[in-house]
Amino acid sequence: MQIGPYEFDDYLSLVKSFHGSVAPGLVVGGFMVDLALRRLPAGILFDAICETRACLPDAVQLLTPCTIGNGWLKVIKLSRFALNLYDKYQGEGVRVWVDPDKLAAWPEFNSWFLKLKPKREQDSALLLAQIKAAGTQPLSCRPIKIRPHFLNLGRRGRITICPLCREAYLAEEGGICRACQGEAPYLEGEDGVEAPPLQAVPVEQAVGRRVLHDLTQIIPGRSKGPAVKQGELITVGDLCRLHQMGRRHLYVVPEEGPGPEWVHEDEAALAFARAMAGEGVSFTDTPREGKVNLLAAQDGLLVVDEARLERFNLVPRVMCASRSGYFPVTRGQTLAGTRAIPLFLPRSDFMKALAVLQEGPLFSVLPLRRPRAGILVTGTEVFMGLVEDRFIDIIATKVERLQGQVVKSLIVPDDRQAISRGVAELLEAGIDLLVTTAGLSVDPDDVTRQGLVEAGATDLRYGAPILPGAMTLLARIGPVQVMGVPACALFFKTTSFDLLLPRLLAGLSPSRRDLAKLGHGALCLECQTCTFPRCPFGK
Repeated sequence: MQIGPYEFDDYLSLVKSFHGSVAPGLVVGGFMVDLALRRLPAGILFDAICETRACLPDAVQLLTPCTIGNGWLKVIKLSRFALNLYDKYQGEGVRVWVDPDKLAAWPEFNSWFLKLKPKREQDSALLLAQIKAAGTQPLSCRPIKIRPHFLNLGRRGRITICPLCREAYLAEEGGICRACQGEAPYLEGEDGVEAPPLQAVPVEQAVGRRVLHDLTQIIPGRSKGPAVKQGELITVGDLCRLHQMGRRHLYVVPEEGPGPEWVHEDEAALAFARAMAGEGVSFTDTPREGKVNLLAAQDGLLVVDEARLERFNLVPRVMCASRSGYFPVTRGQTLAGTRAIPLFLPRSDFMKALAVLQEGPLFSVLPLRRPRAGILVTGTEVFMGLVEDRFIDIIATKVERLQGQVVKSLIVPDDRQAISRGVAELLEAGIDLLVTTAGLSVDPDDVTRQGLVEAGATDLRYGAPILPGAMTLLARIGPVQVMGVPACALFFKTTSFDLLLPRLLAGLSPSRRDLAKLGHGALCLECQTCTFPRCPFGK
């Protein structure tokens, strides 16, 4: 019996010399690699992907040219004991895995693989004997096509020197290396960073000196703001007010600055805001109490890069708080505020924060187009006049609220061909947004989806984690956006339609993942008096 070019016992010796012991997973992995190699076409250059970090990567490195170091072996944490070998240019290959349904004939092997008993109770000799006896019999194999972004076609990029740690790294990782961005596996002792030496003087001795930061005055229930702004001269007339504010000592501008390793709060906040502001976003050019606000420069839909906002806020001693994204805003509204926490920010933290922002802005305001909407009401009972339609007025009101117009509306029966013909008629009217109503439930008479497909709808996304509005439908017919509104919109004032329509008008096409993210916060509380959007719904 052979595993690759080795006799079984020779392979065990190789495993022991590499691993320190004869690890069962490495032995099984050897059989898996051997099977995969035999299924690959001869003479191709191949790469490998292991779906677990346990043992399999070692087996691949022992039996193939693929290693983590040369980049031909990738390990992705799917927690499945499976490996993939594939043509590194075309992506065609094989996947091999241990099939639990085939393990019954080898009970010790089965017990070890499924972790049915503690390691101390396992019979190592019997386990190894059963693994040898089983060979490739418990394995399953099938052809695969690797996703393009996993293909290893590129070369390593340009190398640069990190300005913080002075070590070499790939320039494509950002303005500073990933370790200095906070991803190092060891503690950096960052909490021990001290403030620069600052000159604090009694208020009486501060007359004629310039203050180092805004001095905030709070009058409960009336006002909050800077009584003296950064850089202003303290006068005798300021003393009484400063005492009333509880100020006994002040930081004043020193004759010499704190040094290049420190960044003043105002400089930091302006740099952050400048990098955060994208399309349709401006910011206050003068910090106030160390903070800079980002403002909507135009009416539209606020879009927030939530993942990078979180990464920014993980940098020590900086912050940014924003309103919820994907809601319409008007010009001049405050979108977010950012600042450094201390008066002087360590330059290392300043550089870390800018490295996060280097990838692009965090905030943008996308203009909402004024839609030319067509409304297709489906329902035999409405078509026959047995029930009065209320959908057209509801949808039209919400479309017009966003500066759109309803070009044409139709009522058709629950018949897929009638629905398809109705869609065609609305398309001929020159619409760029098609809204269908009802016919989206599980009832056998509800055939709106089927009618839309016959009319040419593609990219259907049916269902969303939104209540009310779980049976929402999104699709496209050529350039025309399609949204199916479930019947719940007849009863509830606010539904999925209100959350998703602004996104469509901003030119966005919510993916299945985008819809999935809505689940957290998309439960309407059904308040007696609806205050949407000034409520938690969709946030």
